[in-house]
Amino acid sequence: MKLYIVGFGPGNYDSMTMEACSVIERCGLVVGYTTYTDIIKKYFPHKEFYSTPMKKETDRVKYALERASEGTETALICSGDSGVYGMAGLALELSADYPNAEITIVPGITAALSGGAVLGAPLTHDFAVISLSDLLTPWEKIKKRLECAAAADFVICIYNPSSKKRSDYLQKACDIMLKFKSCETICGYVKNIGRNGQKSGILTLLQLRDFHADMFTTVFVGNSDTKVINNKMVTPRGYKNV
Repeated sequence: MKLYIVGFGPGNYDSMTMEACSVIERCGLVVGYTTYTDIIKKYFPHKEFYSTPMKKETDRVKYALERASEGTETALICSGDSGVYGMAGLALELSADYPNAEITIVPGITAALSGGAVLGAPLTHDFAVISLSDLLTPWEKIKKRLECAAAADFVICIYNPSSKKRSDYLQKACDIMLKFKSCETICGYVKNIGRNGQKSGILTLLQLRDFHADMFTTVFVGNSDTKVINNKMVTPRGYKNV
């Protein structure tokens, strides 16, 4: 039976793809991280839900695979896109032990795209997406990736910039990028993308260093050409010069 790994976007119903909505409606069971199932329940109140907290991702995915193997069409939901820091990879890694579960990946709008749309057009040219969470990735590797992306003048989209245990990680990241980027580099942030309490702003890289972000904030660091036009963050690709 089918297991769908569904990216449901930033969280509001209007930002879900038609495919994501259709798949969740079709499935008898919806599995996800507790915060995500709480968001989705109001849109699909008659579904059976199963959730687990942070750090229980393997348990969650195994349960979804088991139920699908037993014959229940199941949706394993992820915020944003199912393959960008989502459960698609883990589900495929574990799928060898569940040959009866047929997996389909359903993409969604990741925070880099939904947040970028709020700010303007920060990602029109080459960009890198980097998570500052060191729960699964060593900080030294994250630091190296920041250094390389900043040195190459990529626009950098930062996920998971800070948490209670990592309150100074965004500051550390800015210090790394300031070695390669101007302190006047245009940056932006969006909190609670597509949800109640959405906030956004544009600031410089030096100002970003002292900005308080949380796990629901996505941060955008421009390249050397990024500018502010009519209060929007814009990274030109060069079309005007052709």
